[in-house]
Amino acid sequence: MLIARLIADPDGLSARIDAARADLEARGVRLAAAAMLDHCGETLELTSPDDDQRAMLDVLDAHFAPCDMLVARDEIIVPRVFVSDMDSTMIGQECIDELADFAGLKEQVAAITERAMQGELDFESALRERVRLLAGLPESTIGECLSTRIQAMPGATTLVATLKALGCHTVLVTGGFHHFADPVGEMLGFEKIVGNRLEVADGRMTGGLVGGIVDSGVKKATLLAEADAVGGDPVTLATGDGANDIPMIDAASYGVAYRAKPKARAAANGRVDRGDLTSVLKLLGVNRRDWVD
Repeated sequence: MLIARLIADPDGLSARIDAARADLEARGVRLAAAAMLDHCGETLELTSPDDDQRAMLDVLDAHFAPCDMLVARDEIIVPRVFVSDMDSTMIGQECIDELADFAGLKEQVAAITERAMQGELDFESALRERVRLLAGLPESTIGECLSTRIQAMPGATTLVATLKALGCHTVLVTGGFHHFADPVGEMLGFEKIVGNRLEVADGRMTGGLVGGIVDSGVKKATLLAEADAVGGDPVTLATGDGANDIPMIDAASYGVAYRAKPKARAAANGRVDRGDLTSVLKLLGVNRRDWVD
């Protein structure tokens, strides 16, 4: 069966539900029920005895966009493991782009970042190319960048704190750098942080990296390892926005694309296009009184 939840503009909602029902039936998907969740009044839940997840996602997109949605093949519950991307997901910036601005190279670096997030460039090659451009930049620039440029996404702290309070293990995994991820992870309350390491010598960036690269494969492996550590085939949640998040999003029970690039959005069974990160809590059915602000 399918359970779909969505948060959409309430205007004309009844008519759009009827249109979605007809569209689904034309695709061979029956809509058994449609009702607002009693304890989460903004969230509409649709149920179907059929199993065409792609059809459900496409129809919701067609009739309710822009909206926030989650489509699952079983009862939607609070996950045991939450793994999230950082840049443009938990924070509103791409750290490497902001850092490059201090070297007068933001436009050049941001163009590479955008192509990598769209899936047009090999992630590792694009990362190394951008890091090389930072050679010679003082390490102290990172602290200045953090304090003046980097801000949490709306709802990020509430999402992490609430999931932790409900017994969920939280992990921040980024293709960015520990210099940023460690303070950001601490600020947001993540319990574990996985990221890349900038090489620094004599107080300046060398243009290199230390150790292995955290890429899409490592992100997926992190999700699977954390789930295995919890044990018992747990429900997992992953959030991200770019192409390097796709394997992680695809492997999660609930893969939520947050304001995402098209390829990442298409891979996800959850999408937040309208609200902030607390929409994830609404889609999970977490009562507002249980949120940790």
